[in-house]
Amino acid sequence: MEVILREGRSYLPNNSRHTEKYFGVLQSTAIPPSLLQVGGASCPVIGPDSQAVMSSVKVESVVEVSALVGEGPVWEEPEQTLLFVDIPGHKIHRWNPATNQIQSVETADSVGFAVPRRSGGYVAGVGRSIVAVDWSTQVMTSLARVDEDKLNTRLNDGKVDPIGRLWAGTMVAEGQQDDRKQGSLFSVTSDLTVTKHLSQVDISNGMDWSLDQKTFFYIDSLSLTVDAFDYDVTTGKIGNRRVVYQMQEGEGLPDGMTMDAGGHLWVACYNGGRVINIDPATGVRLQTIPLPATKTTSCCFGGPDYSDLYVTSASLGLNQSELKHQPQAGHTFRVTGIRVKGRPSHSFSG
Repeated sequence: MEVILREGRSYLPNNSRHTEKYFGVLQSTAIPPSLLQVGGASCPVIGPDSQAVMSSVKVESVVEVSALVGEGPVWEEPEQTLLFVDIPGHKIHRWNPATNQIQSVETADSVGFAVPRRSGGYVAGVGRSIVAVDWSTQVMTSLARVDEDKLNTRLNDGKVDPIGRLWAGTMVAEGQQDDRKQGSLFSVTSDLTVTKHLSQVDISNGMDWSLDQKTFFYIDSLSLTVDAFDYDVTTGKIGNRRVVYQMQEGEGLPDGMTMDAGGHLWVACYNGGRVINIDPATGVRLQTIPLPATKTTSCCFGGPDYSDLYVTSASLGLNQSELKHQPQAGHTFRVTGIRVKGRPSHSFSG
């Protein structure tokens, strides 16, 4: 496996323990230290084709904007661009790989996600508001609000389901780390009806849907699991929650995720410095892709044929020594040669 650094150095995750807070939320949370221990020895790639796959894998930094917390990558097929956000940086970024140009729009509050909208522009989660974003004018218009009965939460990850329904979750806001399970999971339909599906959530994060549209996969990061629900694509109802993957030693916290065209999940591991590929049907980890940034946050497939895996990362919370050893923390990476392809994203119908 080849990992390309700007200085031309090779990279191997170090063995130090990482108990740094996830946006301050972990301060009062009991997380097994072994899950937060980053080590090159605990980054195995398993499966019958692991050696062949790893020999072809290449990781390179492609967006060198050092985000505080890069998140929510979405590949825009018509434009062949990558959309992602910097949550505490209050920025929505759009990067064009053909020109290596990046455009940005500033938001008035923390921005948890941004996704394309069928009618044009984008919708984003800003603070506790779902807003429409006109990219050309940089004007944002509020469409809906969530958690109106709370003052201590903000929107985090969001994604659009196969019929254009927006799903978005909340978590406790920065500076409120003593408050646990304040978050929720919502959906927003084309007529802007907001439905709450889950409460008592710590950090609402990655989500995706199965190929047959009958299962919804979801991550509440502090549960240290990837969960599945039965899913009715017509009504949007979810039920029968169960665990499909339990995080293992050294993997950190599950964060954002995406599903490939074969029905396998790719999960970014915050404080784990890796993306893991799991089979939700068996709970088996198929591959582990180490990255030169411990705070890997989310991932999506993109490129002309969806064979590239884009991975966002964070720099917030790293001290000067850690930043010296991770000069690409906060960058967005492209992983090639993994021999699987992803699926196009969906656009919000509202």
